[in-house]
Amino acid sequence: MTLSDGCVLCHQGAKMVLFVTGRCHRSCWYCPLSSERKGTDTVYANEVPIDVPSQIIEVAETMSALGTGVTGGEPLLCLEKVTEYCRMLKDHFGTEHQIHLYTAKAPSDSELAEMQGLVDEIRLHPPRECWDTILDSDFIRSAQRAKEMGFDIGIEVPALPGLELLIPALPYLDFLNINELEWGETNAYAMRERGYELADELHNAIHGAREWAGELLKHDKVHWCSSGFKDSVQLRERLKRIAENTARPFDEITDDGTIVYGIVEPEVGEREAVLQFCRERLDPDSFEESADGIEMAWWLLEEHKDGMPGKKCVIERYPNRGMVVEMTPL
Repeated sequence: MTLSDGCVLCHQGAKMVLFVTGRCHRSCWYCPLSSERKGTDTVYANEVPIDVPSQIIEVAETMSALGTGVTGGEPLLCLEKVTEYCRMLKDHFGTEHQIHLYTAKAPSDSELAEMQGLVDEIRLHPPRECWDTILDSDFIRSAQRAKEMGFDIGIEVPALPGLELLIPALPYLDFLNINELEWGETNAYAMRERGYELADELHNAIHGAREWAGELLKHDKVHWCSSGFKDSVQLRERLKRIAENTARPFDEITDDGTIVYGIVEPEVGEREAVLQFCRERLDPDSFEESADGIEMAWWLLEEHKDGMPGKKCVIERYPNRGMVVEMTPL
């Protein structure tokens, strides 16, 4: 089975996720989009809210991104914004910066023409209600035109009963990706209503989803993307790339791509005493003053904790001041 170029970069954690809108012309019951993003026009690069377009480049640089996945909502509802961002990325990183785009629309000739030279790979998402007549749908006509115009073209859908109905579409595609159906905050009611259950307590995958894909997975163009892979491989590799670019000399990078460091939070009037202690006993690049306190290599904090006043703990978090995973008091 040959992966699409976009999937190869995702496996490497080298793909930035560019969320361009939460608006969508469809209301698919299985949509996992969070209530925070659904229906809004907020832009995110990875998990960073974007206020000005130049921030997209900054986020891409922090992870040495080799490509970008444009998603939503429905990106084609803001095509002008999509083309602006894609052109900016290609101009900055070069034409080799691979861009793929997800859409639940069947792009028209004019929409395809606007994306030509900017988007390399289009991933169509035909909704479940049109799978029965997929060859008569606008999606196949759009796929044919996209291939003629030089795009790599595929279908990407969640694992649902009836996936085998998409087999006739394979000759018109370069690839077909199946995402393991996932339980989310906004689709939980619909999942329960249909009698679906979680496969295990570790992931959001739905029990039985892999079996629904069985017939389709016998074909070479078809790729299965599991919930576990997205959680444990794709995200981890992306975090590692970010950590390698942004970690300070005293941050320890874990195998999961998180960073670990120690922090002293002095009481009022004690900060200068802690700083003086660090200046006298520690290497200049092994500690740093922050708004919260004095941050340093966690092993140095363990070694010198009794010589410094204040609250002390070891922090594990996502790189580049991301989400805190764990705090361990010392």
